Amino acid sequence: MNSKYRTWQYWRDEWVKPILYALIIALVIRTFIAQPFKIPTSSMVPTFKPGDRIFVNKFIYGAKIPLAGIRFPKVREPERGDIIVFTSPVERKKYLVKRLVGKPGDIVKIKNHRLYINGKLVLEPSIFKNIEYFNMGKYGTSRESVKVPPDSYFVLGDNSRNSVDSRYWGFVPKENVAGKVFLIHWPVGRIRVVE
Repeated sequence: MNSKYRTWQYWRDEWVKPILYALIIALVIRTFIAQPFKIPTSSMVPTFKPGDRIFVNKFIYGAKIPLAGIRFPKVREPERGDIIVFTSPVERKKYLVKRLVGKPGDIVKIKNHRLYINGKLVLEPSIFKNIEYFNMGKYGTSRESVKVPPDSYFVLGDNSRNSVDSRYWGFVPKENVAGKVFLIHWPVGRIRVVE
């Protein structure tokens, strides 16, 4: 064996450095640009099925610097209809995927399986088509409306009958939002961009 294959310099230059650079690039991408997640439940059927693997755009709402609590500048604010990933307000280490329906100051009500925001029926078919919402939980009764507090969001699962969401535990603090779902990347037959 050639002596160059036994030197530290060879191993450092040919293997260690490229692997280290690749790990750093992957960490930067995952932390600040896009992160993969797996859909574990049926709460977002038919949009997502259990086992779907998704990518989340982290920079669109301003990626968070870990352990610093600081965010980069955002491209835009979250909008009604966005499918977001966030840390659960109840279980801090658990990520959830839901549809954002109420922004700060909005008054949200579910009545006759339909969603009302600020007293108006939501009729955006590209976002809410074929979705029925059910009156469940403390914040989802048909008798009352709920007002979304400042710096918070009201979120619902597309499979309303089988989703534990804002109707049960309330509001998602803005700081909990990790990003917006933009792609299903697995399984192959379900690959598509998420609007």
